[in-house]
Amino acid sequence: MQTQASDLIALEQRFWKALVDEDVEAATSMLDEPALMVSPHGAFQFDHDGYKRMAEQGSMVVKSYELSDMNVVFPTEETAVLTYQVQQALSQRGQAEEEVQQMADSSVWTRKDGRWVCVMHTETPLASAAK
Repeated sequence: MQTQASDLIALEQRFWKALVDEDVEAATSMLDEPALMVSPHGAFQFDHDGYKRMAEQGSMVVKSYELSDMNVVFPTEETAVLTYQVQQALSQRGQAEEEVQQMADSSVWTRKDGRWVCVMHTETPLASAAK
């Protein structure tokens, strides 16, 4: 399972890189359909087209990130849950000023047709970073 854990951490890193690069195709290729997200903005379900609209038209963009304290568990051979902390810098689309946030995140990945896809992601502001 250690190799699979390393593979999933690499996938999570690749997804974050796709966010920063605004590479919608790379990101959607890693998402299940439908996928779920829970954040301070609410709970959402979206398909690939919905994700594409959010990524291309959303008001905020991810400028940089640093993942730490990554942990992977396998409830089943076909399911993995990742938890970690992230320091992310966001900015309004088209603006240079960045806001840095400290978050606790989780992602649920499932293996379908021989490859891992993300079915759910959550993000929660860390209490020490809450305003």
